[in-house]
Amino acid sequence: MAPGIFSIRELANADPLLLKQKLGTIGLQHFFHANGIDESNVREKYTPKSTSFSNSQILPRDYHKQREIELVIKEMAENLAIRLRKGGKLASNLSLYAGAASTSEYSSVKVSRNIEATQNTKELQDLAISLFREKYQGGAIRQIGISGNQLSDSSVKQLSLFESVEENQTNKKQELLQKVIDEIRETFDFLSIQKASSLSEGSRVIYRNKLIGGHAASQEREEKDVS
Repeated sequence: MAPGIFSIRELANADPLLLKQKLGTIGLQHFFHANGIDESNVREKYTPKSTSFSNSQILPRDYHKQREIELVIKEMAENLAIRLRKGGKLASNLSLYAGAASTSEYSSVKVSRNIEATQNTKELQDLAISLFREKYQGGAIRQIGISGNQLSDSSVKQLSLFESVEENQTNKKQELLQKVIDEIRETFDFLSIQKASSLSEGSRVIYRNKLIGGHAASQEREEKDVS
């Protein structure tokens, strides 16, 4: 460990540039893990080897307000939708975990539900919130995880027998809008387009993407230097 750092808290509050200088890339990795960040950059091009996409995070503090908890769930559901679209996949099962804080008298939320195959941001957000409200009894939350499972190729999406013409047109417009937003973020930066809620208290999307983006950028620079 770098000089003067003897605990996870000190590591989480350390200067990441100093850690990189002293320990290299592994120092940055320890910094991100200490801050509850452990996921791939959504802009990376890769082929998933598993049958699911998932991400989780440890919150920087106990979240007592339900609206703050649900805000983070929506942000993570959006991240999941982006990864599904980038991977050309649809999820037929959605799992949600909301870990209770150590001070909470209530149990953690653990729920999974089979759904109609989707990669739509709004659908996944609405489903995640619905699952959370169904099981949440109260109390502070400190960790949140979301997973899209039972993946299939988006190129073989089946038409729903219960979807009206109007609903079909609305979904197509949403898909087109999401595609445009994905392309803009891919070209410029993930944070180039954000909802107003990202400025709300409790939001994690800006902080996490700045850290993850910086982490990835540092690794890219190192790889180029080595070659």
